[in-house]
Amino acid sequence: MTQPSEHPPIPDITTIGVIGAGQMGSGITQVSAVAGYQVRLVDVDPGQLAAAMTKVAQGIERQHSKGQLTEADKQAALNRISSHDSVAALADCELVVEAATENEQMKKAIFKELLLHLRKDAIIASNTSSISITRLAAATDRPERFIGMHFMNPVPAMKLIEVIRGIATEEDTYLAIRAVTEKLGKAPVTAEDFPAFIVNRILLPMINEAVYTLYEGVGNVESIDVAMKLGANHPMGPLELADFIGLDTCLAVMQVLYEGLADSKYRPCPLMVKYVEAGWLGRKVKRGFYDYRGEHPIPTR
Repeated sequence: MTQPSEHPPIPDITTIGVIGAGQMGSGITQVSAVAGYQVRLVDVDPGQLAAAMTKVAQGIERQHSKGQLTEADKQAALNRISSHDSVAALADCELVVEAATENEQMKKAIFKELLLHLRKDAIIASNTSSISITRLAAATDRPERFIGMHFMNPVPAMKLIEVIRGIATEEDTYLAIRAVTEKLGKAPVTAEDFPAFIVNRILLPMINEAVYTLYEGVGNVESIDVAMKLGANHPMGPLELADFIGLDTCLAVMQVLYEGLADSKYRPCPLMVKYVEAGWLGRKVKRGFYDYRGEHPIPTR
Protein backbone atom coordinates (compact mmCIF):
# COMPACT_ATOMS: atom_id res chain seq x y z
CA MET A 1 0.00 0.00 0.00
CA THR A 2 1.33 3.45 -0.96
CA GLN A 3 2.10 5.64 2.02
CA PRO A 4 0.69 9.16 1.91
CA SER A 5 3.28 11.84 1.18
CA GLU A 6 4.56 13.85 4.14
CA HIS A 7 5.06 16.80 1.82
CA PRO A 8 2.46 19.40 0.86
CA PRO A 9 0.71 18.77 -2.48
CA ILE A 10 2.63 19.78 -5.58
CA PRO A 11 1.46 23.24 -6.67
CA ASP A 12 0.52 24.26 -10.19
CA ILE A 13 3.80 25.04 -11.91
CA THR A 14 3.72 28.55 -13.37
CA THR A 15 7.20 29.90 -12.53
CA ILE A 16 10.43 28.06 -13.28
CA GLY A 17 13.79 29.04 -11.86
CA VAL A 18 16.89 28.17 -13.89
CA ILE A 19 20.27 28.12 -12.17
CA GLY A 20 23.23 28.53 -14.51
CA ALA A 21 23.37 30.85 -17.53
CA GLY A 22 25.55 28.67 -19.74
CA GLN A 23 24.54 26.96 -22.96
CA MET A 24 22.08 24.60 -21.28
CA GLY A 25 20.57 27.18 -18.91
CA SER A 26 20.02 29.59 -21.80
CA GLY A 27 18.23 26.94 -23.83
CA ILE A 28 16.06 25.83 -20.89
CA THR A 29 15.12 29.47 -20.29
CA GLN A 30 14.14 29.95 -23.93
CA VAL A 31 11.91 26.88 -24.25
CA SER A 32 10.29 27.48 -20.85
CA ALA A 33 9.40 31.09 -21.67
CA VAL A 34 8.04 30.17 -25.12
CA ALA A 35 5.92 27.43 -23.49
CA GLY A 36 4.23 30.03 -21.27
CA TYR A 37 6.16 29.76 -17.99
CA GLN A 38 7.50 32.73 -16.06
CA VAL A 39 11.27 32.16 -15.94
CA ARG A 40 13.88 33.46 -13.52
CA LEU A 41 17.43 32.87 -14.74
CA VAL A 42 20.16 33.02 -12.08
CA ASP A 43 23.94 33.20 -12.40
CA VAL A 44 26.56 34.77 -10.13
CA ASP A 45 28.59 35.93 -13.17
CA PRO A 46 27.07 39.16 -14.53
CA GLY A 47 28.89 38.79 -17.86
CA GLN A 48 27.58 35.25 -18.33
CA LEU A 49 24.09 36.37 -17.39
CA ALA A 50 24.09 39.25 -19.89
CA ALA A 51 25.42 36.98 -22.64
CA ALA A 52 22.72 34.39 -21.86
CA MET A 53 19.92 36.98 -22.01
CA THR A 54 21.21 38.13 -25.42
CA LYS A 55 21.39 34.52 -26.62
CA VAL A 56 17.85 33.77 -25.41
CA ALA A 57 16.49 36.88 -27.14
CA GLN A 58 18.25 35.88 -30.37
CA GLY A 59 16.84 32.35 -30.11
CA ILE A 60 13.29 33.61 -29.63
CA GLU A 61 13.74 36.07 -32.52
CA ARG A 62 14.94 33.16 -34.69
CA GLN A 63 11.74 31.27 -33.90
CA HIS A 64 9.75 34.37 -34.84
CA SER A 65 11.62 34.83 -38.12
CA LYS A 66 10.88 31.19 -39.04
CA GLY A 67 7.17 31.76 -38.47
CA GLN A 68 7.08 29.58 -35.33
CA LEU A 69 6.00 32.53 -33.15
CA THR A 70 3.83 35.55 -33.84
CA GLU A 71 5.11 39.01 -32.91
CA ALA A 72 2.79 38.99 -29.89
CA ASP A 73 4.00 35.52 -28.82
CA LYS A 74 7.62 36.64 -29.17
CA GLN A 75 7.10 39.73 -27.00
CA ALA A 76 5.12 37.75 -24.43
CA ALA A 77 7.91 35.15 -24.16
CA LEU A 78 10.58 37.84 -23.74
CA ASN A 79 8.49 39.58 -21.09
CA ARG A 80 8.23 36.36 -19.07
CA ILE A 81 12.02 36.21 -18.50
CA SER A 82 14.00 37.98 -15.78
CA SER A 83 17.67 37.64 -14.78
CA HIS A 84 19.10 37.62 -11.26
CA ASP A 85 22.46 37.21 -9.52
CA SER A 86 21.18 35.31 -6.47
CA VAL A 87 19.10 32.18 -5.85
CA ALA A 88 17.10 34.28 -3.36
CA ALA A 89 15.14 35.44 -6.44
CA LEU A 90 13.78 31.88 -6.79
CA ALA A 91 11.94 31.91 -3.46
CA ASP A 92 8.46 31.55 -4.94
CA CYS A 93 9.24 29.26 -7.92
CA GLU A 94 7.29 26.00 -8.00
CA LEU A 95 10.09 24.31 -9.98
CA VAL A 96 13.81 25.06 -10.04
CA VAL A 97 16.02 23.48 -12.72
CA GLU A 98 19.71 23.43 -11.82
CA ALA A 99 21.89 23.63 -14.93
CA ALA A 100 25.26 24.49 -13.40
CA THR A 101 28.67 23.00 -14.26
CA GLU A 102 28.89 19.19 -14.15
CA ASN A 103 30.56 19.15 -10.74
CA GLU A 104 28.87 17.33 -7.87
CA GLN A 105 30.27 19.44 -5.03
CA MET A 106 29.34 22.67 -6.81
CA LYS A 107 25.78 21.42 -7.38
CA LYS A 108 25.40 20.44 -3.73
CA ALA A 109 26.65 23.86 -2.62
CA ILE A 110 24.06 25.50 -4.89
CA PHE A 111 21.27 23.37 -3.41
CA LYS A 112 22.37 24.25 0.11
CA GLU A 113 22.06 27.97 -0.68
CA LEU A 114 18.82 27.51 -2.64
CA LEU A 115 17.08 25.70 0.23
CA LEU A 116 17.51 28.74 2.48
CA HIS A 117 14.98 30.52 0.24
CA LEU A 118 12.85 27.98 -1.66
CA ARG A 119 9.21 27.33 -0.79
CA LYS A 120 8.54 23.99 0.92
CA ASP A 121 6.32 22.52 -1.83
CA ALA A 122 8.66 23.27 -4.75
CA ILE A 123 10.32 20.63 -6.93
CA ILE A 124 14.05 20.68 -7.62
CA ALA A 125 15.27 19.18 -10.90
CA SER A 126 18.89 18.73 -11.92
CA ASN A 127 20.00 18.85 -15.55
CA THR A 128 23.04 16.73 -14.70
CA SER A 129 24.15 14.55 -17.59
CA SER A 130 25.71 11.83 -15.46
CA ILE A 131 25.72 12.39 -11.67
CA SER A 132 23.57 10.24 -9.36
CA ILE A 133 20.15 11.82 -8.76
CA THR A 134 19.81 9.84 -5.53
CA ARG A 135 23.08 11.28 -4.21
CA LEU A 136 22.20 14.86 -5.20
CA ALA A 137 18.70 14.48 -3.72
CA ALA A 138 20.14 13.25 -0.41
CA ALA A 139 21.96 16.58 -0.06
CA THR A 140 18.60 18.42 0.06
CA ASP A 141 15.68 18.62 2.49
CA ARG A 142 13.30 17.11 -0.09
CA PRO A 143 14.59 13.96 -1.82
CA GLU A 144 10.95 13.06 -2.55
CA ARG A 145 10.62 16.31 -4.51
CA PHE A 146 13.94 15.92 -6.36
CA ILE A 147 14.32 14.54 -9.90
CA GLY A 148 16.65 14.45 -12.88
CA MET A 149 15.56 16.42 -15.94
CA HIS A 150 18.33 15.96 -18.50
CA PHE A 151 17.83 18.21 -21.52
CA MET A 152 19.76 17.55 -24.73
CA ASN A 153 21.99 20.15 -26.39
CA PRO A 154 21.01 22.42 -28.14
CA VAL A 155 17.87 22.58 -25.99
CA PRO A 156 15.57 24.48 -28.40
CA ALA A 157 16.22 22.00 -31.23
CA MET A 158 16.41 18.67 -29.41
CA LYS A 159 13.13 16.93 -28.58
CA LEU A 160 14.30 14.58 -25.82
CA ILE A 161 14.36 15.03 -22.05
CA GLU A 162 15.58 12.13 -19.92
CA VAL A 163 13.51 12.02 -16.71
CA ILE A 164 15.43 10.27 -13.92
CA ARG A 165 13.92 9.27 -10.59
CA GLY A 166 16.12 9.00 -7.54
CA ILE A 167 15.39 6.21 -5.08
CA ALA A 168 13.23 8.60 -3.00
CA THR A 169 11.48 10.50 -5.84
CA GLU A 170 7.71 10.30 -5.34
CA GLU A 171 5.24 9.44 -8.09
CA ASP A 172 3.54 12.85 -8.01
CA THR A 173 6.91 14.55 -8.56
CA TYR A 174 7.60 12.29 -11.52
CA LEU A 175 4.17 12.89 -13.06
CA ALA A 176 4.46 16.66 -12.59
CA ILE A 177 7.80 16.72 -14.40
CA ARG A 178 6.49 14.55 -17.24
CA ALA A 179 3.65 17.07 -17.64
CA VAL A 180 6.11 20.00 -17.72
CA THR A 181 8.25 18.14 -20.27
CA GLU A 182 5.26 17.69 -22.57
CA LYS A 183 4.19 21.33 -22.16
CA LEU A 184 7.70 22.31 -23.28
CA GLY A 185 7.04 20.39 -26.48
CA LYS A 186 9.60 17.72 -25.58
CA ALA A 187 9.38 13.94 -25.40
CA PRO A 188 10.08 12.46 -21.96
CA VAL A 189 12.00 9.19 -21.70
CA THR A 190 12.31 7.58 -18.28
CA ALA A 191 15.83 6.51 -17.31
CA GLU A 192 16.96 4.66 -14.21
CA ASP A 193 19.45 6.33 -11.89
CA PHE A 194 22.64 4.66 -13.13
CA PRO A 195 25.79 6.57 -14.13
CA ALA A 196 25.23 8.70 -17.28
CA PHE A 197 21.64 7.43 -17.71
CA ILE A 198 20.75 6.32 -21.29
CA VAL A 199 22.04 8.76 -23.92
CA ASN A 200 25.47 9.48 -22.42
CA ARG A 201 25.95 5.87 -21.33
CA ILE A 202 25.89 4.99 -25.04
CA LEU A 203 27.18 8.19 -26.70
CA LEU A 204 30.21 9.11 -24.58
CA PRO A 205 31.96 5.72 -24.77
CA MET A 206 31.62 6.00 -28.57
CA ILE A 207 33.26 9.45 -28.48
CA ASN A 208 35.94 8.14 -26.09
CA GLU A 209 36.64 5.24 -28.47
CA ALA A 210 36.97 7.72 -31.34
CA VAL A 211 39.58 9.61 -29.28
CA TYR A 212 41.40 6.31 -28.63
CA THR A 213 41.30 5.66 -32.39
CA LEU A 214 43.00 9.03 -32.89
CA TYR A 215 45.43 8.46 -29.98
CA GLU A 216 46.53 5.11 -31.40
CA GLY A 217 47.03 6.53 -34.89
CA VAL A 218 44.34 4.42 -36.59
CA GLY A 219 43.13 7.59 -38.32
CA ASN A 220 43.49 11.35 -38.10
CA VAL A 221 40.71 13.71 -36.98
CA GLU A 222 39.35 14.23 -40.47
CA SER A 223 39.39 10.56 -41.47
CA ILE A 224 37.66 9.45 -38.25
CA ASP A 225 34.87 12.03 -38.60
CA VAL A 226 34.36 11.48 -42.33
CA ALA A 227 34.33 7.70 -41.81
CA MET A 228 31.57 7.89 -39.21
CA LYS A 229 29.52 10.42 -41.17
CA LEU A 230 29.64 8.48 -44.41
CA GLY A 231 30.00 4.95 -43.04
CA ALA A 232 27.48 5.10 -40.19
CA ASN A 233 25.31 7.96 -41.50
CA HIS A 234 26.01 10.12 -38.44
CA PRO A 235 25.12 13.80 -39.00
CA MET A 236 28.31 14.87 -37.18
CA GLY A 237 31.58 13.01 -36.66
CA PRO A 238 32.39 11.92 -33.08
CA LEU A 239 35.33 14.30 -32.65
CA GLU A 240 33.36 17.22 -34.08
CA LEU A 241 30.55 16.26 -31.69
CA ALA A 242 32.99 16.13 -28.75
CA ASP A 243 34.05 19.70 -29.56
CA PHE A 244 30.39 20.73 -29.69
CA ILE A 245 29.60 19.13 -26.32
CA GLY A 246 32.82 20.39 -24.70
CA LEU A 247 35.78 18.11 -23.98
CA ASP A 248 35.62 18.98 -20.28
CA THR A 249 32.03 17.73 -20.17
CA CYS A 250 32.95 14.59 -22.14
CA LEU A 251 35.78 13.87 -19.72
CA ALA A 252 33.57 14.48 -16.68
CA VAL A 253 30.97 12.00 -17.95
CA MET A 254 33.61 9.37 -18.73
CA GLN A 255 35.06 9.78 -15.23
CA VAL A 256 31.60 9.29 -13.71
CA LEU A 257 31.13 6.13 -15.80
CA TYR A 258 34.60 4.81 -14.94
CA GLU A 259 34.25 5.47 -11.21
CA GLY A 260 30.57 4.50 -10.98
CA LEU A 261 30.73 1.22 -12.91
CA ALA A 262 34.35 0.22 -12.18
CA ASP A 263 34.84 -1.18 -15.66
CA SER A 264 38.06 -0.51 -17.61
CA LYS A 265 36.11 -0.07 -20.86
CA TYR A 266 35.05 3.36 -19.54
CA ARG A 267 38.61 4.59 -18.87
CA PRO A 268 38.93 8.10 -20.31
CA CYS A 269 41.42 8.27 -23.17
CA PRO A 270 44.69 9.95 -22.08
CA LEU A 271 44.52 12.17 -25.16
CA MET A 272 41.17 13.57 -24.05
CA VAL A 273 42.69 14.30 -20.64
CA LYS A 274 45.63 16.06 -22.33
CA TYR A 275 43.34 18.27 -24.43
CA VAL A 276 41.37 19.27 -21.33
CA GLU A 277 44.59 20.01 -19.42
CA ALA A 278 45.66 22.24 -22.32
CA GLY A 279 42.37 24.13 -22.10
CA TRP A 280 41.42 22.97 -25.60
CA LEU A 281 37.80 22.30 -24.69
CA GLY A 282 36.21 22.58 -28.13
CA ARG A 283 34.02 25.16 -29.83
CA LYS A 284 33.41 27.28 -26.73
CA VAL A 285 37.12 28.22 -26.56
CA LYS A 286 37.68 27.93 -30.33
CA ARG A 287 40.11 25.00 -30.03
CA GLY A 288 39.65 21.30 -29.49
CA PHE A 289 40.01 18.51 -32.01
CA TYR A 290 39.48 21.33 -34.50
CA ASP A 291 40.81 24.90 -34.50
CA TYR A 292 37.86 27.28 -34.97
CA ARG A 293 39.79 30.56 -34.99
CA GLY A 294 39.87 30.88 -38.77
CA GLU A 295 37.19 30.98 -41.45
CA HIS A 296 36.86 27.18 -41.48
CA PRO A 297 37.56 24.58 -38.75
CA ILE A 298 40.99 22.97 -39.17
CA PRO A 299 41.85 19.58 -37.56
CA THR A 300 44.47 19.91 -34.81
CA ARG A 301 45.84 16.38 -35.35
